[in-house]
Amino acid sequence: MSALRPLVLLGSATLLLAGCADPSEPAATSPGTSSGVSSAAATITKNATLAAKVPAALRSSGIKVASDVSYPPMDFFAADNKTVVGAEADLDKALGTVLGVKATIVNVPFDSILPGLQSGKYQLGVSSFTDTAEREKVVDFVTYFDAGTSLIVPAGNPKALKPGGDSLCGRTVAVAKGSTQALVDLPARAKTCKTPIKVSTFPDGTGVNLAVTSGRADAALADSPVAAYAAKQSGGKLEVTGDSYGNAPFGIAVPKNSELTGLLKSALDDLKASGGYEQILAKWGLESGALDTFEINAAS
Repeated sequence: MSALRPLVLLGSATLLLAGCADPSEPAATSPGTSSGVSSAAATITKNATLAAKVPAALRSSGIKVASDVSYPPMDFFAADNKTVVGAEADLDKALGTVLGVKATIVNVPFDSILPGLQSGKYQLGVSSFTDTAEREKVVDFVTYFDAGTSLIVPAGNPKALKPGGDSLCGRTVAVAKGSTQALVDLPARAKTCKTPIKVSTFPDGTGVNLAVTSGRADAALADSPVAAYAAKQSGGKLEVTGDSYGNAPFGIAVPKNSELTGLLKSALDDLKASGGYEQILAKWGLESGALDTFEINAAS
């Protein structure tokens, strides 16, 4: 969510294996140490040098990636309600290919992901986490995307709401539990409101969107890529009004001092060099969020 996505519960279901840039294409193996998936635009292959640095235990067991699979276009279920698709899901798979390791996406409530990383239940958290100094106290981040917060309103914006100023004062605003919008943005706004903002929190983006379309909320705040996708998929019921604000990078969450942190940055550099990084973003219409460089703990 633009300023932060929610934090995360225990979620279950092992859903998807990493290993290809496009989930609709089968992995192919070429002679030697390289294997991967090719497309007209880019070829994503195993980087033997980086793969050799992956801890032996993880090469054997694979990597568990915790994600809240309710956040299109970043992570969501396909029509079969089992297959995980989305920009972050594709990135997970591509990174798995580059590092030569199986990456399994596990559906976990957002506010349980960071605790799960701390306990060792998962090795990575890829769920539109904004890299913040507060979160860096408990995990490390490798940045991969830039996003802001957008305001979602009913089509036609009947109450003439704006993302900035005091137009949300006295209104009911839907947000996702544990998101930056819920924990930081709206509390900061409330300090300047004469009439309080009524904050309605929901466990996932679906609930947030339904609150607006049903009239239970006047508006919603969400990460810019998610807001744009929600409006596009709403059948004309929702729209994004005004410009996004508070842009900050999303980061892959990694347990503190993990050997994977530096490897992930190098794997992202490899993806960018091959064109695979831009290809993934273009597939989901997210080119505007591409980063020129990837950083470790950018908030610090």
